[in-house]
Amino acid sequence: MKHYILIVLAIAFFGCKESKEETFKAEVLPYFNSADFTPEWKKGSHKIPQFSFTNQNGENITNNTYKDKIYVADFFFTTCPGICPKLTKNMGSLQEAYKNDDDIMLLSHSVMPWVDNVEKLKAYSLENSVNPEKWNLVTGDKDALYNIARYGYFADEDFAKTKDEDEFIHTENFILVDKQGYIRGVYNGTIALDVKRLRRHIEILKEEV
Repeated sequence: MKHYILIVLAIAFFGCKESKEETFKAEVLPYFNSADFTPEWKKGSHKIPQFSFTNQNGENITNNTYKDKIYVADFFFTTCPGICPKLTKNMGSLQEAYKNDDDIMLLSHSVMPWVDNVEKLKAYSLENSVNPEKWNLVTGDKDALYNIARYGYFADEDFAKTKDEDEFIHTENFILVDKQGYIRGVYNGTIALDVKRLRRHIEILKEEV
């Protein structure tokens, strides 16, 4: 009888383990097509719109820079004393984690472009060991930056509520974008556990055909 019980438990254990492995292998990320970040499982209908900004080296950065790349986007400003240092630190950890992976890139947009010119971004990039081959810090026209934050990445939660276009953008979100330009995840970039979840989701995206 004891042997019978042990056999049943063994079958249940390995069956459960196999089921969990199959579930993980089959795991896919949803698409996010609106500012309320409702997950949708069919092909996305919203792509990051066309953009053109200037990075810390004075180079033009567009969608083509990120063509066929998985990338993480965020919004910051160089003089921010609050959440931005945490965002930069965690983006730096992603840069380190994927330093040898050409398929993964990073993109940080200044929300204070009237202060963050190319020289300021360059100094900030050097202070934070930013690799320009992996991570672009961009500035440009304020309206263009704010529009892509609000309507492209849905990064401004306050705007979704107030619709006040004069409001300053300040968000802790990291946005995960796939190789086709679809939003596939949103994470709190100041929380280590959420950044860990982001890294796991990047690995899932890398397996997509």
